[in-house]
Amino acid sequence: MSDHAAFLHEFVRAPLTVGAVAPSGKSLADLVVAPVPREGDPVVVELGPGTGAFTAAIQRRLGGRGHHLAVEINERFTWQLAARYPRVDVEVADARALRELLRVRGRHQADVIVSGLPWAAFAAGTQRDLLEAITGTLAPGGAFTTFAYTYTRWAPPARRLRRSLSERFEEVVLSRTVWANLPPAFAYICRRPRP
Repeated sequence: MSDHAAFLHEFVRAPLTVGAVAPSGKSLADLVVAPVPREGDPVVVELGPGTGAFTAAIQRRLGGRGHHLAVEINERFTWQLAARYPRVDVEVADARALRELLRVRGRHQADVIVSGLPWAAFAAGTQRDLLEAITGTLAPGGAFTTFAYTYTRWAPPARRLRRSLSERFEEVVLSRTVWANLPPAFAYICRRPRP
């Protein structure tokens, strides 16, 4: 089954956990993973990798270095990811358990956290819990990136997310719109989590 067909199938089966009808495109993936360093041995956490659009971009940037943990709640997607990307540490889990997932791996912080989670589909409490897990495990000089579709930008969950990001990070930058993505999307690049 192609990535597009798999994504659509899982969206129909569980729209609130998949949140999209198609995987992100390469242009959006490259933009979202830009904070992943090209040197050193960073710890990179990927939340909601789906079929691996961001996974592939992260692996290209890492070039065999560091530790890449992919946390996916959809078991079918994890099987596909593990088979396709053997160097990636794939875990079937809820992203809210991030602190524990890092702890059992002997790690306490991530240098970069990349999210493919469907923020607009989440209730306020779920958004809050996820952001607490992210800011509680991100290194002080680390970066958190996620994306949103332009058509959802003014919806209440999207506005709530933007407010929450501004409250939890000292710097929140909105990228340009990636019109080539289906649907068009933009990224949030967040740095310096507030204590």
